[in-house]
Amino acid sequence: QVQLVESGGGLVQAGGSLRLSCAASGRTLSIYEVGWFRQAPGKEREFVAASRRTTGSTYYADSVKGRFTISRNNARNTVYLQMNSLKPEDTAVYYCAAKRSSDYLLGSYDYWGQGTQVTVSS
Repeated sequence: QVQLVESGGGLVQAGGSLRLSCAASGRTLSIYEVGWFRQAPGKEREFVAASRRTTGSTYYADSVKGRFTISRNNARNTVYLQMNSLKPEDTAVYYCAAKRSSDYLLGSYDYWGQGTQVTVSS
């Protein structure tokens, strides 16, 4: 099994940037599909971004497209989420996730981190 630990969250003003990291241990991240999700208070957890391990293709929610970038560094066993032009509505707990299955990258992940809080002030 793979264990995931997120870091890099914090408080930032609207228009600012943050880079989240998700460090994997236990197994090499290169064999997993990876994704980022977020959950705002009182809302359901939602898909943010995903990276396909074989092709490097990336997928984004419409709400973050053009502002967020998912990337992975297999040598460091780490996945990143670069978040630019942040908005107050981006405020949420952000989770990274991984799975072996390569179908439907927008959900059905098996392994989850504990989450990191991102707060964007207006």
